[in-house]
Amino acid sequence: MTSVADPALETARPHQPSLADRFVGRRYVQLVVVLGALMAIGPLTIDTYLPALPQLSAEMGASDAQAQLTITGLLLGLGLGQLIIGPLSDTVGRRRPLLIGLAAHGVMSLLCAVAPSIGLLSATRTLQGVAGAAVSVVVMAIVRDLFTGVRAAQLLSRLMLVLGVAPILAPSLGSALLTVTSWRGIFVLLAVAAVGLWLLAWRALPETLPAYRRRPATVRGSLQSYGRLFADRTFLVMVAVAGLTFATLFAYIAGGPFILQGRFGLSPQQFGVAFSANAAGMILMTQLNPVLVARFGPVRVMSVAVLIAASGATALLVTNLTGFGGLAGFLVPMAVILSAAGLTVPNAPAIALSRHGEVAGTAAALLGAAQFLIAGSVAPLVGALDDGSGVPMAALMVATTGLVATLFWTARRRLINSSEAVDQDQSLAHA
Repeated sequence: MTSVADPALETARPHQPSLADRFVGRRYVQLVVVLGALMAIGPLTIDTYLPALPQLSAEMGASDAQAQLTITGLLLGLGLGQLIIGPLSDTVGRRRPLLIGLAAHGVMSLLCAVAPSIGLLSATRTLQGVAGAAVSVVVMAIVRDLFTGVRAAQLLSRLMLVLGVAPILAPSLGSALLTVTSWRGIFVLLAVAAVGLWLLAWRALPETLPAYRRRPATVRGSLQSYGRLFADRTFLVMVAVAGLTFATLFAYIAGGPFILQGRFGLSPQQFGVAFSANAAGMILMTQLNPVLVARFGPVRVMSVAVLIAASGATALLVTNLTGFGGLAGFLVPMAVILSAAGLTVPNAPAIALSRHGEVAGTAAALLGAAQFLIAGSVAPLVGALDDGSGVPMAALMVATTGLVATLFWTARRRLINSSEAVDQDQSLAHA
């Protein structure tokens, strides 16, 4: 691993070679592995204890909706925390907020493990989300520090390979842990993971925001940065698209455990297998994405993906209303939706962040906050409307995927023109 002491990155000036040129070959692979491992802390925090939700509800005497609030609190913390940490990372650099956030995540995980009530668990999960926000926003900002356009989409797709292992393994890992410990032991494992990632980041991840590119630490400066972002309607469209896509995924995360284990009678172990099998399609698509964006560009790839997702959600609603296909009638449309998300999740942020490299941390914060806040608003709706049939969850997915398709296709021409201009600028910069 490369030492954190990397003076070249810290003291670079505009006339020197691009930072991206230094991450080639083995160093590029190392960057993918490190950033992917850091991104995995979010899915691990969310998904590992999903099989334990029914157990947690029974132990604490909580309703399904109350148990799902522990997911909502986490998502809200992840969203709101990014709005503060993003501008901060534009001021002090990327490493310091990242390391502090990982340390705080470990502490909050231990507090979750000893929480005596569902209310306190929801509160500590929210604080755990705030700590995790530092990881989410810094990783996205680092990607924008180094790359833009097609190259950013390709890097995010590679990250999704590493990131995708987490949602595939996490439910199965949680199910296995439940055979030897309770849901509290899962949070102890998350604390250990946070410590390991802190050591990895401290040793292997250099600073990617040189001092000359940092912005003054003022409230006015942060507000001006956000004002510039809110004035960009095309950027806001992509923020909404990314947020609604996350809402689709988290509707499944919030409702899936109860539908698969309640309605279809799967054991925690069988649920882990089913959840992992569905996630495999998403991972496959993320790895096909670099090939597709190199040939067609991220905007054209997303043009098809959003329509596929909406079609899959419609099919899911029909099968839940009619009962057609039983378990397969639930899992197959979900696999279609998740596979389409594998083409949207890496491309939406790449398109959005390519427009505002001068405030990458702030832009990543607004993007990430929208993702988690919108997703966090959907999760409790799934619990509140749940009637055991899966119809409310499917209806919400129809609404979110339909809005994504409508927003994206409304702005598609502007996005194509903007994306082509960014790629031309990047090509000139590397010439």
